[in-house]
Amino acid sequence: MSTKLIGRLREIAELNKCLSSDRSEFVVLYGRRRIGKTFLVRQFFDNTFAFSYTGVKEYNRVQQLNNFGKALQTYAMASHRPQPRDWDEAFDLLQQLLMASDAPGKKVVFLDEMPWIDSHKSGFVAALENFWNGWAAHRGDIVLIACGSATSWIVNKLLHSKGGLFNRTTRHIYLRPFTLGEVEQYLDAYDFAWNRYVIAQCYMILGGVPFYLSLLDRSKSLAQNVDDLFFSSVNAPLRVEYGELYASLFDHPDGYIAVVKALAGQRGGMTRTQLAQKVNFEGDLLTTVLRDLERCDFIFKAMRYGNKTNNAIYQVKDFYSLFYYRFVDGIVLQSHDYWAQRQNTPQVVNWQGLSFELLCMQHIEAINRQLGISGIQTTVSTWRSKRPDSRAQIDLVIERGDRFVNLCEIKFANDVYTIDKAYEARMLERKTQFLAETRTRHSPLLTMVTTFGIARNKHSSMIASEVILDNLF
Repeated sequence: MSTKLIGRLREIAELNKCLSSDRSEFVVLYGRRRIGKTFLVRQFFDNTFAFSYTGVKEYNRVQQLNNFGKALQTYAMASHRPQPRDWDEAFDLLQQLLMASDAPGKKVVFLDEMPWIDSHKSGFVAALENFWNGWAAHRGDIVLIACGSATSWIVNKLLHSKGGLFNRTTRHIYLRPFTLGEVEQYLDAYDFAWNRYVIAQCYMILGGVPFYLSLLDRSKSLAQNVDDLFFSSVNAPLRVEYGELYASLFDHPDGYIAVVKALAGQRGGMTRTQLAQKVNFEGDLLTTVLRDLERCDFIFKAMRYGNKTNNAIYQVKDFYSLFYYRFVDGIVLQSHDYWAQRQNTPQVVNWQGLSFELLCMQHIEAINRQLGISGIQTTVSTWRSKRPDSRAQIDLVIERGDRFVNLCEIKFANDVYTIDKAYEARMLERKTQFLAETRTRHSPLLTMVTTFGIARNKHSSMIASEVILDNLF
């Protein structure tokens, strides 16, 4: 296994189990575009495959089969190139190639971008079923890795198949974005001299997407990098990326884009009813779009404390998409240092506060560790007052199995945060309203989550616990 892999410890453990098990393994590895699926597989196996083939976007059946034949010729080191007429014949030839191999251990077959291989009326999935059910599954030495970005295809055709592949896959690996700690490891590995405050800001723009991180230039500041990647020209790498991102995941991306754009424009998120009114479609179509976007880590469902599930708030989870709609979409480029000039504007400060709340929600396990409650059952939600005359809300509510509830206030600041008399009064009023409206029997603990901690003064004594940015790493 290559030493270039950062993080991915759970995924590596699963792949190791595939090699050591006494059965053939059918592994589905999926996740959003640019998340590092192909890199993980190729680095882990060091490109030592019994066979590997990558589908080509928008190629038809004949073109895909022709390329599959080329790959068979390469791995067989043959002078003659097979020309399979259909996918049944292609998999028969693959079976012959694997049977002829005398290499020790498991024979790894890597089929990358599988959704692209399955062109219209190709017969690919039926042939794959026959290959696995009729031959590979009965042996103990095959590891078939099916990989792809089109999550809806992966789920419908493989994981929740209603045909011959129903319940046939042996392991499911969903590759998520890097955590803050893994982003720090990645940047350290490439000699970036960025502190954690800058790394957090970077995360709030690019998320934990490895490919986006690979575009960063360590000789430049974060602001300079953002200008290069988003604002240097109409063809800036991460400016044009958005057009490809959703199209690579979903067959009909317009509805998905409409939902993300609508949610990105509403700071507090939307209920399903509000969202349906905004995007002008609902029913099964909206259910499918919301489900797929959740599966791909683009949105999440934030529960409201004390409310029913159907009153949940949908919010954008993908930092890149959120940043794109806040600052890139529809912006007419005027200078090469567009972002550098806007660091202290109210719009950016407001976005930083929202994004830091989102960052904390995505690192709730780290927050629980710092609070010393990792071993206690917890439920995470937000809270907003139902009183028409009140705008009171609590960013993060952690209800605990030990009958306490952490009421968390989240603040992104460039220095130690100072609680003054007015802010103390607001926090105490929010706590009072929360207790009165929810009628919870859990004991409340006021908690601050900040970048650098809080200044200790006579107004901070009400804070029972605090979490700082370092703890999220």
